Amino acid sequence: MLFPLLCAAALLSVLTVPAAGSGPRSSDSSGHGGAVVRTEQGLVRGLSHGSYITFDGIPYAAPPTGVLRWRAPVPAAAWRGVRDARRPAERCVQMPAPGAGAGAVVGSEDCLYLNVTVPATKPAGKKRPVLVWVHGGAFLGGSGSDYGAERLAVRGDAVVVTVNYRLGIFGYFGHSALGAAPPFGLADQQAALRWVRANAARFGGDPGRVTLFGESAGALSICAHLTSPTAAGLFQRAVLQSGSCLTSFPRGALGPATPAYEPFAAQADVRTAGEQAARQLGCTTGGGDEVLACLRRLSTDRLATAQLMQSFNRPAFGNGLLPVAPGRALEAGRFHRVPVVLGTNHDEMRMFVGLSLAAFPIRTEADYRARLADAFGPAAPAVEARYPAAHHASPALAWAAVLTDRSFTCTTLAAGRAIAAHAPGLPLYGYEFSDPDAPVLAGLPADPGFSYGAAHGFEMPFLFPSVPTERPLTDGQRALADRMAGYWTVFARTGDPNTSGTPDAPRWPALRPSSSHTPTVLSLAPGPGGIHPVDAYAAHACPFWDRLSSR
Repeated sequence: MLFPLLCAAALLSVLTVPAAGSGPRSSDSSGHGGAVVRTEQGLVRGLSHGSYITFDGIPYAAPPTGVLRWRAPVPAAAWRGVRDARRPAERCVQMPAPGAGAGAVVGSEDCLYLNVTVPATKPAGKKRPVLVWVHGGAFLGGSGSDYGAERLAVRGDAVVVTVNYRLGIFGYFGHSALGAAPPFGLADQQAALRWVRANAARFGGDPGRVTLFGESAGALSICAHLTSPTAAGLFQRAVLQSGSCLTSFPRGALGPATPAYEPFAAQADVRTAGEQAARQLGCTTGGGDEVLACLRRLSTDRLATAQLMQSFNRPAFGNGLLPVAPGRALEAGRFHRVPVVLGTNHDEMRMFVGLSLAAFPIRTEADYRARLADAFGPAAPAVEARYPAAHHASPALAWAAVLTDRSFTCTTLAAGRAIAAHAPGLPLYGYEFSDPDAPVLAGLPADPGFSYGAAHGFEMPFLFPSVPTERPLTDGQRALADRMAGYWTVFARTGDPNTSGTPDAPRWPALRPSSSHTPTVLSLAPGPGGIHPVDAYAAHACPFWDRLSSR
């Protein structure tokens, strides 16, 4: 059975991450020397790593278990004494890795924790900017503790927070008895931001300079918060990596006849799916309250099945947190006016296509043509004329190029157009991660005829050294990683990535998505001249896709 769109990315995140506490970070071998910080709930003891200190597994909300399952997060209880914050908490319940066996549950429902990384030195003068990371994984997988933030914290002199949030059926379930309940996973993220606002200064951070950043489903989450009334004032900058309010996939993107994908769902549709799930689980007796009570009594493993988890991985709109679909809100100008960075990778869809080739190979031009017909119907010949298989190293790479341009690059630039149209003076920047030899993320299948290039997620090891890859970064790639960390943290500090004072830093132009002839985004690649402005709008055939979508 083919996983739904984006589910493969969630499974990849489970495959490639180390177990909690076992990542490649260095540690204080004595087990002593960690700083103690007083949070609003109590004291926490961190772990010194020389140049930086980590505080892991800090609760930002009460465990969403028992009667709190499928309720908005409530504050964590206070504690006495010093809480040990030297190891991450368990990840939220998520999709098990392939081969783990039926009923193998990964993670815990008691998972609403975050991790803080700070430089070991005291801040010089002003408090440090704060970056809050929202992990990806298709709203089905991942954990904040998968992302070691030492490069951003030390090189950027910043406080970095990584967050767990509820996933799958635990985070995005709906039912008529729940009314217009918010998407619980997104509500968790806002609860974490409220914790940051209350506690950032205690870690040397500035609660008035919070940058929300994330990749894939994390970027989609940030899009939601940009358009969410309940997120007002919780962050002052945003960085969206490989996801925007307009991201979507056509029919057949991962396999023949798979449905088209939109990342957000109408509340009524989520409720209908929830009522079907309740019947499937045998919770049908009595009124709505009795049905919910029955569902809340079910064990975690009864709910954490592949089918049920995959049925609930799209945040609902039509509630207080998301009144309307985020894409529609963005296009109507209903978004928070904060500086924004939007970015994509040059070969985004090669990761998804590479994961699906074993089940659905694309070996010949006939295979490619069949996929185009499935996805685009009568427009397939026009797409093939614009992307002939002969212009690519293989039909599979031609298919990945089509989907990269149509689903990621051009939709991201369209989101930038919408922001610029309603807030023309807003600081707005775009990037394209373009390293053709980026290390392949661990766990991806190898195919001698299929190069991953700069695929989806391949920029993450450049920001987070703990993300596992099949080989380490080269010297040139480490230099690029340092430069990227500098851009990201300078943007977090000032809202402009060009204010580092480093004379050799290539200038990052403001995003001008309305012009097809102006270099609009910053290409990020290693080596001399690897960082330079490019016209992504023209390079990824966005005029063609704009015309096609307007038919």
